[in-house]
Amino acid sequence: MTLTDTLHAWGTPEFKHCFTSELEKIPADQLPLQQALEHTSRVSNEPFTVTMISSSDDPACIHVKAGVFYSGIVDPGACIEDQASLNTVTEHCELQVDIDKKSGNATVILLNS
Repeated sequence: MTLTDTLHAWGTPEFKHCFTSELEKIPADQLPLQQALEHTSRVSNEPFTVTMISSSDDPACIHVKAGVFYSGIVDPGACIEDQASLNTVTEHCELQVDIDKKSGNATVILLNS
């Protein structure tokens, strides 16, 4: 994944907003949300929310620690056709996002599991 808007906003007051907004546009299956589930069996298709916890940099990368709040689905154990009747529970995880300062390419690591 590439976070070019976030890269360009580094060092400006808009950085936090750019980071959270850009990460929230990434499809959930490109983030390690499934691996972080604690109370449910799978990640729902509902939008997720990102909060920036901290940020720093070194000569090569910008490092951002972020919290992600998302919905997980409680599997009823049987095939269910009515998706609206599925129960969801809010899940949370923390991610380390490292953004290459030259390309904007980002790697994401799950910090808690």
